[in-house]
Amino acid sequence: MRDIAVFSGSAHPELAAEVCAHLGVPLAPSRVNRFANDCLEVQLQANCRERDVFLIQPLVTPVQENLVELLLMCDAARGASAGRITVVMPHYAYARSDKKDAPRISIGGRLVADLLVTSGADRVLALTLHSPQVHGFFSVPVDHLHALRELAAHFRRYDLSHTTVVSPDLGNAKEAAAFARLLGAQVAAGAKQRFADDRVTISSVIGDIAGRDVIVLDDEIAKGSTVLELLDRLRELGARSIRVACTHGLFTAGALKRLSDQPDVLEIVCTNTVPVPAGERTDKLRILSIAPALAEAVRRIHNGESVSALFDPS
Repeated sequence: MRDIAVFSGSAHPELAAEVCAHLGVPLAPSRVNRFANDCLEVQLQANCRERDVFLIQPLVTPVQENLVELLLMCDAARGASAGRITVVMPHYAYARSDKKDAPRISIGGRLVADLLVTSGADRVLALTLHSPQVHGFFSVPVDHLHALRELAAHFRRYDLSHTTVVSPDLGNAKEAAAFARLLGAQVAAGAKQRFADDRVTISSVIGDIAGRDVIVLDDEIAKGSTVLELLDRLRELGARSIRVACTHGLFTAGALKRLSDQPDVLEIVCTNTVPVPAGERTDKLRILSIAPALAEAVRRIHNGESVSALFDPS
């Protein structure tokens, strides 16, 4: 591919390298320096002038460091006269801050979107935003992808004749319904109420669970408190087997071990939008690669082809 330059931030260079391998282009080098006063400096070490520049950086821990690095990468590309700058953000952590649900509270999802555009981003390629309306926070074009096809291809290896896809809450029910259609399965949803970041209550599950093989589907799993609460309800309702799936496997504060320690959880499936340290992985974890889908989206963006036609879940 001519006139394309792909750079990676520090957050997930393995994913960027895999995307470039599928594109058949080299991963362009970059350098990050830290000054004595703790400020960062970024240098893109390949020609950007009038080129189609793609910057790959998920916002993962340490989120603030990786965000500032991404903003500096955008600024460096703009200063180097890039023809177009596309931010490839497999995980947008600030998407969870999408509404004013308490007095005098910040809306980080919108603020960070403004910062990215101000720093030079002409386009954003994102994957499974926490809520679809976050798409509208950006004043530049956004291609919003999902991982439902990759997850569905994995689960089609099993007998799905008695399967129910369960969303932990009603907010994710639409995505769960789309996933269930891909599998030819039933769908159910939990009635969730959140009291704090790690304290939730699921009072009931709407749908057929008794004697069913359940796939719990969520957009991301951080501390795992929602999934663990849902597991209690599924046991009470007589689920026959339980598997857990998500796009973004953040697995903070020992969540992966807590989920893997549940004897009736047969499998935990996520994609590689965020890095999962090798030392934290368990025998029940399956990580699917999203790199081929991201690479195809990058290729289509570069060539001016339709991206929505490729990733429509219906």
